Amino acid sequence: MRRRAADYRRPVRRKYWCWIWALLGLFLVAGLLLFAVQHNQNEDRDVKPVQERRESPQREAHQTLNFTEELVSTTSLSRQLAAQMTLAKAYVVIAKEHNNLHLAWELSSRIRSCQLLLSKAAMRGEPVTLGEAEPIIKSLSSLIFKAQDAHYDIATTITTMKSHIGALEERANAAIVQSTVFGQLAAEALPKSLHCLIVKLTVDWIRNPSLQHLTEETRYSPRLVDNNLYHFCIFSDNLLATSVVVNSTVSNADHPQQLVFHVVTNGISYEAMQAWFRHNDFKGATIEVQNIEEFTWLNASFAPIMKQPSDADAEPKMWNQKYSSLLDYLRFYIPHIYPQLEKVVFLEDDVVVQKELTPLFSLELHGNVNGAVETCLEAFHRYYRYLNFSSLLISSKFDPQACGWAFGMNVFDLIAWRKANVTSRYHYWQQQNTDGTLWKLGTLPPGLLAFYGLTEPLDRRWHVLGLGYDMNIDSRLIESAAVIHFNGNMKPWLKLGIGRYKPLWERYVNTSHPYLQDCVTA
Repeated sequence: MRRRAADYRRPVRRKYWCWIWALLGLFLVAGLLLFAVQHNQNEDRDVKPVQERRESPQREAHQTLNFTEELVSTTSLSRQLAAQMTLAKAYVVIAKEHNNLHLAWELSSRIRSCQLLLSKAAMRGEPVTLGEAEPIIKSLSSLIFKAQDAHYDIATTITTMKSHIGALEERANAAIVQSTVFGQLAAEALPKSLHCLIVKLTVDWIRNPSLQHLTEETRYSPRLVDNNLYHFCIFSDNLLATSVVVNSTVSNADHPQQLVFHVVTNGISYEAMQAWFRHNDFKGATIEVQNIEEFTWLNASFAPIMKQPSDADAEPKMWNQKYSSLLDYLRFYIPHIYPQLEKVVFLEDDVVVQKELTPLFSLELHGNVNGAVETCLEAFHRYYRYLNFSSLLISSKFDPQACGWAFGMNVFDLIAWRKANVTSRYHYWQQQNTDGTLWKLGTLPPGLLAFYGLTEPLDRRWHVLGLGYDMNIDSRLIESAAVIHFNGNMKPWLKLGIGRYKPLWERYVNTSHPYLQDCVTA
């Protein structure tokens, strides 16, 4: 078969290749467009974190601004404003004292503006700006220079402030003394019912000769000097309190008939005391009542305490009967009052006995005179708290850290007392303290000196203190105590006594006595 000429042959399929290239071009354009769009989105994402990272430190700085640090910073405007404000306050006081009320008013006005600006800065958590602080700083500086021109200089300011501080201290001290005196007056005030009871009993004693006859029989009883019995001594003019001490002791004793109580009171309460203890039965215990006015040996030539200043010349503390009554100092003369006794337990009139006390008489004192509970385990009491150790006489003989102890419930070995001549030691220290420079008034400081090196520490459960002032004593400690002590001004027979502890005392009051019932309801 003959082939066609070249011009008349069918063309090769070139149109398919054109379509292929066109499609490839379209794909290329689309790819370029997608690449451009994706690139722009990535740039946006990168820019936002950078901006956030730049803004976050600013927010953190805003949140962590400490205005206290701003006030103490040496370069801050807040500190400068605070310093000027403090100085301006001092000049306000001085200006008022010099009757320059206009200057005082201007300073007070600028001080208020300064306080307002500082409070606003603290509220918003941003430092004070120069534009805000400059007007106030300038005005305050101008007024301070004006005050200095009026001779309110720093020396004057210091002198004035010292005088103000001195005046405030004097007022504070006067208030403390006044409060102490009022508290002592309240503590020593005789309740109306107790005064009524004393009057009724005194009248009964005078009208009833049989009571006086019983008293004479007791006075010469051999039981009073029998060292096989248990002897307790109480020195008080408070009839009801003494009765509670006696009643609580015999109520907790296994053999109350073996107990002997030696009570010493003053002339005013003597007849009432005698009548009360003859009217009431205390389970067979022997009770002796003596009148301190009959102790002729207790005179100025023997006892330095008799030479004490009169109440008019004494310190306010001496106005308290507790410190001026001779009854309170009889504890230093127990061997002279009871020359035939060998051992006694001394009880103050503001204690309540809760357990048997006769085991005290068999305690080993190891040759010491005084058996007492130490108090240095509490928040008080070491020797330096009572005595003036700036005196060479004290510092050369005593240890300032020596442990203190308490009066209120004490075991006294009178044989060892006489051997150590404790009363003479007491007299010596009283004579050394005639000017009151070695210790303040009271019986414990001279007691610490007289019994120094002669005191045997007892288990603290024998004697728990603080019920006359401490409202938070552990109930378990109170329950375990043999003797609880209402030392302090809040005595249980007063209205100001602590209500939580009053029932511990009131349970031993003989409320069935007709005289007491009449006086309470009167």
